[in-house]
Amino acid sequence: HPDKNKDPGAEDKFIQISKAYEILSNEEKRANFDRYGDAGESQGYSQHQHRQFHHFHEGFYFDESFFHFPFNSERRDTSDEKYLLHFSHYINEIVPDSFKKPYLIKITSDWCFSCIHIEPVWKEVAQELEALGVGIGVVHAGYERRLAHHLGAHSTPSLLGLINGKITFFHNAVVRENLRQFVENLLPGNLVEKITDKNYVRFLSNWKKENKPHVLLFDHMPVVPLLYKLTAFAYRDYLSFGYVYVGLRGTEELSSQYNINVYTPTMMIFKENIDKPADVVQAREMKKQLIDDFLSQNKFLMVARLTNQRLFQELCPVKKSHRQRKHCVVLLTGEGDKFAEAYEAFLTFAVANTKDTLKFVHIYNDRQPEFADAFLMDEEKYRGKSAVVILERRNNAGKIAYKTLEEAWQGSKEDNFILLDLLDQLRTDPGLLSSETVLADLNDELAPMFLIRWLYSTLDYISDCWDSLFHSNWREMMPLLSLLFSALFILFGTVIVQAFSDSSDTRDSPPSEKEETAAKTEKNDATFSKESNSRVPKKGFVEVTELTDINYNSNLVRLRPGHMNVVLILSNSTKTMLLQKFALEVYTFTGSSSLHFSFLSLDKHREWLEYLLEFAQDAAPIPNQYDKHFLERDYTGYVLALNGHKKYFCLFKPHRSGDEGGTLGSCEDYDSLLHAEARGKSSCSPASRSIKNKLHKLSFWMERLLEGSLQRFYIPSWPALD
Repeated sequence: HPDKNKDPGAEDKFIQISKAYEILSNEEKRANFDRYGDAGESQGYSQHQHRQFHHFHEGFYFDESFFHFPFNSERRDTSDEKYLLHFSHYINEIVPDSFKKPYLIKITSDWCFSCIHIEPVWKEVAQELEALGVGIGVVHAGYERRLAHHLGAHSTPSLLGLINGKITFFHNAVVRENLRQFVENLLPGNLVEKITDKNYVRFLSNWKKENKPHVLLFDHMPVVPLLYKLTAFAYRDYLSFGYVYVGLRGTEELSSQYNINVYTPTMMIFKENIDKPADVVQAREMKKQLIDDFLSQNKFLMVARLTNQRLFQELCPVKKSHRQRKHCVVLLTGEGDKFAEAYEAFLTFAVANTKDTLKFVHIYNDRQPEFADAFLMDEEKYRGKSAVVILERRNNAGKIAYKTLEEAWQGSKEDNFILLDLLDQLRTDPGLLSSETVLADLNDELAPMFLIRWLYSTLDYISDCWDSLFHSNWREMMPLLSLLFSALFILFGTVIVQAFSDSSDTRDSPPSEKEETAAKTEKNDATFSKESNSRVPKKGFVEVTELTDINYNSNLVRLRPGHMNVVLILSNSTKTMLLQKFALEVYTFTGSSSLHFSFLSLDKHREWLEYLLEFAQDAAPIPNQYDKHFLERDYTGYVLALNGHKKYFCLFKPHRSGDEGGTLGSCEDYDSLLHAEARGKSSCSPASRSIKNKLHKLSFWMERLLEGSLQRFYIPSWPALD
C-alpha cells in the first residue's frame, strides 16, 4: 500500500493488484481477459469486432443472429454453465453417481459451428431428461483437455453416455427422439418386468427369494415410461419393479383385484403380504420427486432378512447420539416349515409394533453361522429352535451391545408379552443391553458366483471391443491395432525363423570323428555325466567379458531379474591358464540364457572383492591393512555368482588339494613362477597344473547353483567398482 510503503513503484503495484482483483472477482471480465488479454480494452475490441462482422454478414445477406454465435459476452448463452464438469469433480462425484443414474455429457469448444447447430436440441433434451432423473454434464474441451482426453473425445461436438462407470458414445443424428432412445438404451434391459394376470402371483411371491419389496405401476401407456425405468435403475438394489399395461387384454383380473383406476397412473408396493399392497400412490402425472418420496419410505420388507453387511448397516445404523438410538430386534431362525410358525408370529408382532427407533429383521443361522454363534453361544436350549436378540451397534468396527431372550422364541402369547415388556424397558433404560460382543462382517448370500461374474465381465469386454471396432475413430483404435499387428508379426516371425533354422541344421554336416574325440577328452576333466545335463550349448565357444567400471552397471547392478553373472577372479599372471580352465568347466552351461560369464582383475579391484567377501561367512579372513601380507593374499580362482537384482552372491573357493601337482599355497608368488616358465624351467609344468586345478569341481558347483541349493550371501548394496 502506498501509505505504508514509500517505494516509488508501490503505487503502480497497488493499482495493478486492485485491477487484477477486480478482474478475477468478475466472471465476465475474467472471461474477456482470458480471450483478449486486457479486460479494459477487450470490451471495446469485442464491440468493434461485432460491428465488423455484422456489416460483413449484411453484405452477404447474413446476420450474426442466423448462426446464434456468441461473438460477445452479452450474447453468450450461459445455460451450460451449471452443467460444466471438471476432472476431479467427474472422477470423485460423477463416476460414482453413474451407478445410480445415467449421465448424458456433451463435449464442446469455442468457435465450433457444429456445436452451435445442435445447441437448441441439446438445451431442450437436457431440460427434459434432467427432470426425469438423468444427469447432465458439459465438458469444455478448451479448458478441460485432460477430462476430454480421459473421456476419449477427440473432436467437438461429441455426445456420450455414462452409466456404471462405462462410457458409450452417441453416433446418430442429434434429434430429440434419438437422444431419448440413446439414454434408454444405456439402461439394462431387465429392470422392469411386464406383468399380466398369468405371472403377477409369481412376481409378487418372489419377495422371500429376492428379499425385496415388489413395486407395480399401472398405466395406460403400451411401453414402459422412461421415468419408471430410470427409477427402477436407481432403486434396483432395494426393490423389484413390474409394469402393468391396463389397456392390454389379460390384465382385467389384476386390475379388478386391486381396484385399479385405469385412467390414473397407480403405483403399489407389496411386501410380505401379496394380497394387499403395503402402500399406494396415485397421480395423473407421476413426477420424479413424488416417486422418490414414495419409494424411499418403502425400501425394505417389514421383517427383512440380513443377507449382507451393507443391509445390516442400513437397517441397524450406528448410534450417533442418545436421541438417535436405533435398536434392531433380530429373529435367529432357520429355513423350512419347521420354523414357519415362529417366523409368522414374529412378523405379526413386527407389523403391530413398528416404530422409527425399532427395526425388525431375521437371519438364517445356517447361512450366517458366525453371527448366530456370537449371540447363542451354542447353548443346548436354542438348538433346533428360533431365538430373539435385541441389539444396538456401537461402532463401525463391529462392537455390539445386546440382550438375548432367555427362552427360545415359539411365537406364543407369553413370548410376545416378554418381548414387548423388554422393548418398553429399553425406552427408559438403555443399560438393559448388558452383554457386548464384536461381530465379523456378514456373508454376502446373494452375491453371484465367481464364474458368473467372470463371464459377465468377459461379455462386457467383448461388447466394448465390438462397439469400438465399428464406432471409434482411428486415433482410438491405433493402440489396439498396433498391439494386434505386433503380436501377429512376432508370432509369424518366430515360426518362419524356426522353420529356416531347422532346415539349416539338418543340412549341417556332423563333426569329424577326430574333433569329437578331442572334445570328449577335454570334457572328461569335468566329473559329471553329460547325459544328465539338458542345457545344450548354443555356441562353440564361451563368451567371457572383463568386468570393468564401464560395463559394471549393465552387467551387474542393473542386471535383469532372474539373471546371474558368474565372475572368475584372476590376476595378470594367471589370466591365460585360469580362463582356459574356466571355459572348459562352464562350457556346458552356456546354453542357459540367464547366465553371463565375466572375469575380474584382482590387481585392479582387490578392495571391491574384499568388501564383498566380508559378507560371506568364513569365506576368507578379513585382511588387516597393517598386515605385511595385506596385498599378497591370494584370491585367484575364486568364482562369484552375482545376482544383481536381488543383491546376493554365491561363492566358489578354489580346490586346494589337487590330484596332480600337489597343493598350491594361498600366498605363493605367481610372478616368480611365471618368470621361471619364461626361462624354460621344468618346474613350470606342475605349477601350471596346480593353477588350473584351482577350478577343479567348478562344474559341480555350477550344477548346485542352478538347483538353488548353494548358500547365498546378501549385501545391502553393490559397492562402486573404482
